[in-house]
Amino acid sequence: MRVIKKVSCFKGELRVPSDKSISHRAVILPALAEGESVVENWLESKDTMATLSIMKALGVKILKKGGTLRIKGSGFFLREPDKVLDAKNSGTTARLMLGVLSTQSFFSVLTGDESLRKRPMMRVVEHLRKMGAQVDGREKGDKLPIAIRGGALKGISIFNKKASAQVKSCMLLAGLRADGITEIHEPYLSRDHTERMLKAMDVELVSYDTEEGRVVKLEGGQRLRGIHIICPADPSSASFFAAGAVLLRGSEVLLKDVLVNPTRDGFFRKLREMGAKVRYENLREVSGEQLADIHVEHTEGLKPVDVRPEEVPSLIDEIPILSVLMAFADGVSTVRGAQELRVKESDRIKAIVENLRKMGAKVEEYEDGFSIEGGRPLKGTVIKTYGDHRIAMSFSIAGLVSEGETVIDNPECVAVSYPQFYEHLEQLAC
Repeated sequence: MRVIKKVSCFKGELRVPSDKSISHRAVILPALAEGESVVENWLESKDTMATLSIMKALGVKILKKGGTLRIKGSGFFLREPDKVLDAKNSGTTARLMLGVLSTQSFFSVLTGDESLRKRPMMRVVEHLRKMGAQVDGREKGDKLPIAIRGGALKGISIFNKKASAQVKSCMLLAGLRADGITEIHEPYLSRDHTERMLKAMDVELVSYDTEEGRVVKLEGGQRLRGIHIICPADPSSASFFAAGAVLLRGSEVLLKDVLVNPTRDGFFRKLREMGAKVRYENLREVSGEQLADIHVEHTEGLKPVDVRPEEVPSLIDEIPILSVLMAFADGVSTVRGAQELRVKESDRIKAIVENLRKMGAKVEEYEDGFSIEGGRPLKGTVIKTYGDHRIAMSFSIAGLVSEGETVIDNPECVAVSYPQFYEHLEQLAC
């Protein structure tokens, strides 16, 4: 347990850890390429180390020195593992690796921790089966552990109805070794880190908008070339300190090198919509991704906002901390179309609603979201994190602006994405 007490403000500059989504892909894609790749500013967390360990178990040579990786590409010639592959708590690792393993003719088994073994995998398994992979597991293949024997895949066209970047990435990875064209349709653009990195590795990939949404497709048999990747700071990790700065009087922070890819900066756009003093400085492009230094100041009189279904993909991970900001807005804010939160590391809708109510907020729960009537002062309480890193960090920030003590029941779970979170919190607090 960890006790969080009210603080006066946040002051200073901070470079939060590197982006988790990009760090996963910066191991997987170079491991499948030809030649050597170098990755700088790589995030070392429990989730990303799961991806690294699995790739090593598949015979990929990876040298790690601090935050720098040197990866000798396999050219898709991976080695049959002699043990069960463990994705730990990482849904990204599990779903993307199912795509990779489906390209291999050998036998493999993929599992995860207790939380991950409850999360749905059928959203990728059903498509991989149609491509020709043999995939089976608990609950007819919906739950880990899952066994895979792949190879001899054929390209297919799918509709990615949840606009899930994990589903899209899984299919693109499998499609690289499929016969013909693999095509993914989605109702709106999801995170596009995989597409950006593939293009940087000389893969010909086509993406375009239609009346029904977005289409991404590639032809199988293409080779990936090794590249140099510099990982940017994670906008999800930056969002906690941005929220704290907005809420705490006298605060002013500069968050350095933050990824502001349009498919990922929805939280900061919502902050501006709430009237918060947020601006991007030093906008630039690094390794095919847009970065900025984000300047944030305390703001009085936050306006309520609505998160619509088509906006959810660009801020899905930030909805827990956004809910804390909503509790301080002058009016009713809503989130709809976010049912995906039910099957994250925890049922995040339930966790948000339950913990905000315990702190004194007026919250209404829906199957696909919630509404929050802001303006009531929050009071400290015991926060039930359900072992979810984003719930722990979001309600730690809430504790800083609440009356009395807030107790986080499982602070250790932040190590999944942000091991230095509490150290950085103390660094900025004044």
